[in-house]
Amino acid sequence: MAKIKFGSQVYTWFMQGTGAAYDNKLDHMIKVAAEAGFTGIEPMVLECFPTYWLGDFKDPLKLKDTLAAHNMELCGLALVCGWNGETETESERIAADYAINALKHFPGAKLGTVPLPSNRKNLHDRRLNMAKNVNAVSKRAVDAGLVCSYHPNSPPNSIVRTQEDYDVVLNSLDPTVTGWTPDVGHIARGGMDVIETMTKWGHLVNHIHYKDFSGNGPEPWAQMGTGKLDFHKITEWLTVRNYEGWIVCEDECHDAIGNPDGVTLQNGQWCKDNLAGLVE
Repeated sequence: MAKIKFGSQVYTWFMQGTGAAYDNKLDHMIKVAAEAGFTGIEPMVLECFPTYWLGDFKDPLKLKDTLAAHNMELCGLALVCGWNGETETESERIAADYAINALKHFPGAKLGTVPLPSNRKNLHDRRLNMAKNVNAVSKRAVDAGLVCSYHPNSPPNSIVRTQEDYDVVLNSLDPTVTGWTPDVGHIARGGMDVIETMTKWGHLVNHIHYKDFSGNGPEPWAQMGTGKLDFHKITEWLTVRNYEGWIVCEDECHDAIGNPDGVTLQNGQWCKDNLAGLVE
């Protein structure tokens, strides 16, 4: 079995202008991702609406059967919450508990903890609260037999997007309960060097997201292989360090708004042509 596997994130189908068209169509996303050559998929769970993006596939057994029908695996579930207070809100706990219980049906699939961007007010306290909440959720998940990974992002209103933000939050994570998902596009958009950042916190890396960075402010994302990131160098960094796990493609380029299927198919082919040989 390959040590490094390639998967697809469902956010490509839920970007602005496309979300409603793909309500309750996770089976379609799984089918397209499989056709693209990916072997796994990573859906999302959102606070307040935990199963909205899952639809009927909120039933773990239905999801498991659909994945098996396409010879696919669950990479993990991305749990998206604000975590601004000192402790979880009721809606955050409900979403986390759903994700933890669902993942018990998928051994090896990770619980991804993802901050929901809002604003950068009261930044110091909120960054520390973020780490406290992620540690608490991850501890519950680990106690349930799961593996966790924290995934920062880079919209201007995210509280974990710059070098200083990473220094505060990643250094506050409890490495006994959670790892870190470097999203290479978000790292670049936050003004950081991808390889230097991954090396600095290399001991935490247990999952990874690939998206390409255009360098353009209004439209920061480029389709895989057309932007500024050196995915060959990043993938070699993983292989040299004997990384085992998923590389999850999460394309947010403009073309994905109107054509998420096509973008996903192109990304799968690009990974096969350019990166698969590096991980065999």
